[in-house]
Amino acid sequence: MRSLFIALLCCVFVAGQAQSKKKKEKKSKAITVFTVNNKAVTTDEFIYLYKKNHQNKTEDFSTEKINEYLDLFINFKLKVEEARHRGLDTAASFVKEYNSYKDELRKPYLPDSKITDSLVRLTYNRMKEEIHASHILINLNPEATPEDTLKAYNKIIDIRNRALAGEDFGTLAATYSEDPSAKMNKGDLGFFTAMQMVYPFENGAYTTSVNNISNPVRTRFGYHIIKVTDRKPARGEVEVSHIMIRTGDNKDNEKAKNTIFEIYDQLRAGAKWEELCKQYSEDPGTKDTGGKLRPFGVGAMASVPAFESVAFSMQKPGEISDPFQSQYGWHIIRLEKKIPFQSYEELAPTLKQKVARDERVQVSKHALQAKLRKDYHFEENKIIKTKVFALADTTLKKGVWKPVASGLEKEKLFSLSENTYTVKSFISYAEKNQHANTLSPDKYLDQLYNNYVDASIIQQLEGKLITSNPDYKMLLNEYYEGILLFEIMEKEVWNKATEDSLGQRKYYNQNAGKYQAKERANAILYSSSSKDFVEPLVSVIDKNDSVKLAGYITDQKIKREAGRFEKEEKAVLGKINWATGLYPSENNGMYYLVNIKEMLPPGPKTFEEARASVISDYQTYLEQGWVAQLKTKYPVKINEKGKAYILSQLQKK
Repeated sequence: MRSLFIALLCCVFVAGQAQSKKKKEKKSKAITVFTVNNKAVTTDEFIYLYKKNHQNKTEDFSTEKINEYLDLFINFKLKVEEARHRGLDTAASFVKEYNSYKDELRKPYLPDSKITDSLVRLTYNRMKEEIHASHILINLNPEATPEDTLKAYNKIIDIRNRALAGEDFGTLAATYSEDPSAKMNKGDLGFFTAMQMVYPFENGAYTTSVNNISNPVRTRFGYHIIKVTDRKPARGEVEVSHIMIRTGDNKDNEKAKNTIFEIYDQLRAGAKWEELCKQYSEDPGTKDTGGKLRPFGVGAMASVPAFESVAFSMQKPGEISDPFQSQYGWHIIRLEKKIPFQSYEELAPTLKQKVARDERVQVSKHALQAKLRKDYHFEENKIIKTKVFALADTTLKKGVWKPVASGLEKEKLFSLSENTYTVKSFISYAEKNQHANTLSPDKYLDQLYNNYVDASIIQQLEGKLITSNPDYKMLLNEYYEGILLFEIMEKEVWNKATEDSLGQRKYYNQNAGKYQAKERANAILYSSSSKDFVEPLVSVIDKNDSVKLAGYITDQKIKREAGRFEKEEKAVLGKINWATGLYPSENNGMYYLVNIKEMLPPGPKTFEEARASVISDYQTYLEQGWVAQLKTKYPVKINEKGKAYILSQLQKK
């Protein structure tokens, strides 16, 4: 129910966005249409919601319909007032859910809404090109001290200078690089494309021209220098199958080589690939499926360069490679198909998901946050900040930091535009948002501080948005009140009506006359997606053997539904004779055999038969009684002038 409720709110949001694009009418002073517990509801809000929920329905703008909606809206506001009175809007679950919706609603209006889109386009453009590069790495922990950082930086600079002076890059990589593979590959990474390396490394590679060496690039692994040796247009993906004979682990390499060449000879003689793969291949994950691998692009098989090289060198589907060796064993590859590089429209949906999870988004967001701090004239009191950070202790690692009073609480910590933020407000934020972590206390407090600054900027930005965009303000209020309505209705009506079996029974007994059935059939409906089940099932039913019948239904996976049905209750019943007997039929691609065992005359429904309707009616009964109580608890006053105004505005020609 909650997910449906949220989906409906999202539909309203789309409608609201469409409306906000229309030419704005001249704004008039808001008039109160009614009050609930002395809280005013304006004509602006009522007219906005009425128009939104009755778009393209001219018949709904009659006086009668508008008055009906006014009554419903008053009841809605009464329920929301009760929810507020109970403090439901202060519950942690409510705050979390509401803030989540606010975050989503804000996105289209915020500067960072364009970050992902621009990064997706940039990444796609990079993916259109493959880069062949080598690198040298000097390891450095992300949390390294300034002294260690400088030492690593000076080391990589010295190696770069030697490379620029003419020393062989591969020899330098094999000698000095702290990437373990450099001893074997001399730092050669082969061809790769965007999204295959960490983002700073990718940036360094794509901004370095062929035969040049990059400036030092800092990643989470340390400092790199990158030498780009080639660039070429992307070759898309390939899909291949393979037969593999493993080597290593005390296996006889010569025997493996002989076996792969014997397999190759059999393939050339016309033996079936699938049979040889199943018989010989030592890749347990693919041998029974013809050795087929998922499609892959350049760089995806970088750890097996020989395999990638052979796969991309093949041209025609069905082509079989010569046997070749990798570090894992001997292979033969069959090319299944070559997949051209996809268009932006084809790749964008999945690429957007990958980019949103990638480090590049955070890098761009940091740049945006720096810009916003400048735009909002961020100024911090460095002396006070230093004193606050001196309060950091190990309780921050456990997420239970609660600093003792220090006399700093009223001091200004920072300012944004004309607004001042105190030490007390930051500490309150930190206490609410901290959690267990592995950072040092000072670094974690710094993280909380930066999060607080960013949240404060967003709050100011949202304030401007509410002032400049009335539709957005209305939308926020809809979500706020909509979530409250759901919470209070669940507590007061829906759960009570569903769980109160005694109340349901009592309501049924008091209103039994309204639960009347038309002529019904005592029937069994058998159904399947295949019509072949009908004739054999008729034969089994005719034998009148319930055990065999149950077994047959189970074996053939036939769906069975028994009960008392009115003709209109099931669409398939309208397609058969309304009398006892066996009737095959079809409806919406499903095949049925209907066994009408007995016809029942019209009459009262039992409680069990009527229960679904009883629960629905009982909900309405409970809601009406509850609303009557709320009207006594919270005075409602209608402003006739405001009521006349909404009628005149909504019925304006």
